Amino acid sequence: MSSLIRHVTIDSTDPYALAGFWARALDASLADDDLPGDPEAVVTAAGTTLLFVTVADRKLAKNRVHLDLQPQDRSRDEEVERLLSLGATVQGDHRRPDGTGWVTMHDPEGNEFCVERSAAERARTRS
Repeated sequence: MSSLIRHVTIDSTDPYALAGFWARALDASLADDDLPGDPEAVVTAAGTTLLFVTVADRKLAKNRVHLDLQPQDRSRDEEVERLLSLGATVQGDHRRPDGTGWVTMHDPEGNEFCVERSAAERARTRS
């Protein structure tokens, strides 16, 4: 058997705080034994596990890898608004007048991620 991805690791200056943002963003759970000040924190979400580890250096350049989120029970635009209320910011708005496109966002520590259209929105624009 080949290797499996155990989790996606994200460098952070405050793993517990950043993991808390992502737990809320993904409607996921933060590990019970993770506490403020810990050197790492784990978020378990449907389909993936995110590991946040302490790295003292602040992020200085664009991520080489990023997460693409697809809303499951709301539209892309509703999800963008929800994530803004959790502390994310918009980095680039790539929405088009025909409803296609995505929004590139930053989490509270500046890591890029994208919000795509929901499956329902994708189905509507194909017909």
